[in-house]
Amino acid sequence: MKRKTRNKIILTTLLVSAAAILIGGTVALILTAGTWKVKMKESREKVCDKGWECSGSKYCCNDTITDFFKVYQFENLFSKRNSPVAHAVGFWDYQSFITAAALFEPLGFCTTGGKQMQMMELCAFLGHVGSKTSCGFGVATGGPTAWGLCYNHEMSPKEDYCDKTNLQYPCVEGAEYYGRGAIPVFWNYNYGAAGDGIHEDLLHHPEYLEQNATMAFMAAMWRWMTPMKKKQPSAHDVFVGNWKPTKNDTLAKRLPGFGATMNVLYGDQICGKGYIDDMNVIISHYQYYLDLMGVGREHSGDNRDCAEQAAFNPSYKKPDDQQQQS
Repeated sequence: MKRKTRNKIILTTLLVSAAAILIGGTVALILTAGTWKVKMKESREKVCDKGWECSGSKYCCNDTITDFFKVYQFENLFSKRNSPVAHAVGFWDYQSFITAAALFEPLGFCTTGGKQMQMMELCAFLGHVGSKTSCGFGVATGGPTAWGLCYNHEMSPKEDYCDKTNLQYPCVEGAEYYGRGAIPVFWNYNYGAAGDGIHEDLLHHPEYLEQNATMAFMAAMWRWMTPMKKKQPSAHDVFVGNWKPTKNDTLAKRLPGFGATMNVLYGDQICGKGYIDDMNVIISHYQYYLDLMGVGREHSGDNRDCAEQAAFNPSYKKPDDQQQQS
């Protein structure tokens, strides 16, 4: 090979190598810059501190619950709870609710979105609480929706709610796992899971939920904020818009809104059964509270019912698969 030709080949090789290094470096620089921008964005995400109620979270930059929900409104929503005929006189109060909520507001509980969404979520959560603790009936003074927080425990348990096959949360001798709390907890495995969630030994001491109102609200809020299973949404997620339905969800008629919160919390005990009274009562409480809070039931959102929704977790599955289902 002639020296001139050989020099051309060497020169061409060097140029190609240099170009490759330059292009590679540019790509690497672009990737590095992109990664840097993402990290800068993450580091710049604003977090706020509002003292005891909400701190160290982006959600705390929004209004907190005490900004739009006052003592007089709590009293208005649950006006009959301390009537002589109620079954938990003196138990439930505003301070217990706010103290419990302060643990979950940094996670987005009633602090997600704008003020209207925050108030809607408050009414949605309390709609479940009110309906599940009501002793109201059709001709009750003030109407059936005025009697929320009348109970703090199941009055006549139908069974001991001890699932002896559950090894993760085995029944404790002497403990009774009947319904207790703001969104009543049943069964040993649900007490165990809720206890882990709020860092209290509810498996050994389920009675805490009828002895301590703050703890009772905490267990209900934990349930609202916590998915039953991985890759499933929480009641909070389906309500505030954090959840995007899959194709299978759409086919099962599971769509974001208040209806899906009933699906998450109660499954086919309530959902997929048409327009049954048990479902309608929960919706009625939600809309009643929206009216009282000044939001108005016309803003109760789309997909308010779950009449035709297939359950996220069908009840034919084993109890340990149904963990956290009441």
